[in-house]
Amino acid sequence: MSTKDYPVTKANLYLVENLVGLVDVQQMIGPSAAAYAHRGAAGPPVVFSKFNERMPGRIAENGGDMFAAIARKDIIVHHPFESFNTVLLFLRQAARDPRVLAIKQTLYRTSEDSPIVTSLIEAAESGKTVTALIELKARFDEEANIRWAKDLERAGVHVVYGFRELKTHAKLSLVVRREEAGLRTYVHLGTGNYHPQTAKVYTDLSLFTADPAMGRDATRLFNFCSGYSIAALKEMEHLAVAPATLRSTLERLIRAEMDNAKAGLPASIVAKVNALVDIALIDLLYAASEAGVNITLVVRGMCALRPGIPGLSSRIYVKSVVGRFLEHSRIVAFGNGHTMPSARNLLFISSADWMTRNLDWRVEALVPILNPTVHRQVLHEVLVQNVLDEANSWALSADGFYERVLDPAAPPRAREPQNAHAYFMTHESLSGRGEGESSSQHPQPTRRRRQQDADM
Repeated sequence: MSTKDYPVTKANLYLVENLVGLVDVQQMIGPSAAAYAHRGAAGPPVVFSKFNERMPGRIAENGGDMFAAIARKDIIVHHPFESFNTVLLFLRQAARDPRVLAIKQTLYRTSEDSPIVTSLIEAAESGKTVTALIELKARFDEEANIRWAKDLERAGVHVVYGFRELKTHAKLSLVVRREEAGLRTYVHLGTGNYHPQTAKVYTDLSLFTADPAMGRDATRLFNFCSGYSIAALKEMEHLAVAPATLRSTLERLIRAEMDNAKAGLPASIVAKVNALVDIALIDLLYAASEAGVNITLVVRGMCALRPGIPGLSSRIYVKSVVGRFLEHSRIVAFGNGHTMPSARNLLFISSADWMTRNLDWRVEALVPILNPTVHRQVLHEVLVQNVLDEANSWALSADGFYERVLDPAAPPRAREPQNAHAYFMTHESLSGRGEGESSSQHPQPTRRRRQQDADM
C-alpha cells in the first residue's frame, strides 16, 4: 500500500509506534484490495480468500434429519469449518417434531435475533415442556439475556436463572423424544456459546449424542441447576462438572500420568485451552513435568505457566495458535499409559478454561469422548493439527516471551508450513463423513518429534 492508492499527502501521515486496531483500518481494506487488483499486481494479502462452511455428509445423507443422523452414532461438528446451522437445525427440528416431548437448554450468550430463542418459544407454544437456563451474569450480555428471559417466560417456557454465586457456563441442550422403542434422549454438548455470529469465526466443537448415559448425565446437570442439589453431580456416569468434580477429575488424571511415568510407561498430557492461570493446576503440571510426564499446552490467551525451566518445567512446551479464526475449543488428552496419538488415550472436550473462576465458581462440564470415530477425529485431526501448526503459532519461552514458530524473515522452505486452519478448511471431518466418502480424503498429518514431547 502506498500514497498512490489514496489521495493523501505526507502531511496527513502519522507514525504510530504501538499496534493499530484492525477496526480502525477496516475502511481501507476494500479500496486497497481493489487498487492492487486494478494494477494487476498481487500485492500483500490484505483480505482472506473466500471460505464456505460445510454441512457434514452424514447429516446431508439423512436428508437433514438431525435425529436420524445422531441415532446412527455420535457425531462431532467442528465450527466454523462445519456449519453451526447443525445446532440451529437440531433445535428447530425439536421444536417442530410432534414426537418431541421436552427440550432443555442453557443460554450464556446468544445473538440479538437468536434463532435458538425463537425455536424454544415455538416449542413451548406448541405444547412441549421447555426449560431454559439463562445466565443473567454473562458479562456485556446482561441486558439482552434479561430481555430473552422475559420473552421466553411470556411464551410459557420454564426459565431458570441459575445460582447467585455461580455462573452457568456449560453449553448443553437436551431433547426427549418418543420413539418406537420408548423415550430417547438426544444431547448436544459444546465448547462454545449458542451464538450464530461468533460461531462463524470461533473454532468450537459440538458433540451430538444419543448415548443413554450421556442423556442421564445431562438430565442430572439440569436437575442440579434447577433444583440446587449438589448430590445430582455426584451421581454422574460420564460428565465431570464444576464446581463439584471437574477440578478433582483433572487432578486425578494428571496424577495418573505421573504414576505412569514412575512405572516406566509412556506418560503425556496434551491440552488446548484459552487460558491457564489456576495456580494449583499449574503447580501440579510442574510436578508432573519433573515426574517425567511430557506436556504440550496450546494456550491461546493468558498463560501463567513458564515452560522449559530446568528442575521445574523442563518437559513442558507451550504455544499459542493465532490465525484466521479465533481458537476457542477446549480439549485435553491423557496418554493413559500409551503413546500419543492412540485410540487408548483418554480424551475430553470442555466448556471450561483452566482458570480458578471456571473450576470453582462456574457450572462447567468436562465431557469424555467415547465414540471411536469421534475420538480419532478430535485427537488425530483437531488436537494434532493444533500441535503441529507452524504458520499461526507462537512458542512461549522460559522468560515469558513469545516467539514466532515460523520466522517470517526466514528464506522460503521446500514445503508449505503446517497450517491448522488451512487443513480444517479443506478436509472433511471423520465423524461427519457420509457413507460414500472415501477415507483417502482424510490423510493423517506427519508426526514430528520434539525434545519437549516425544509422543505427539
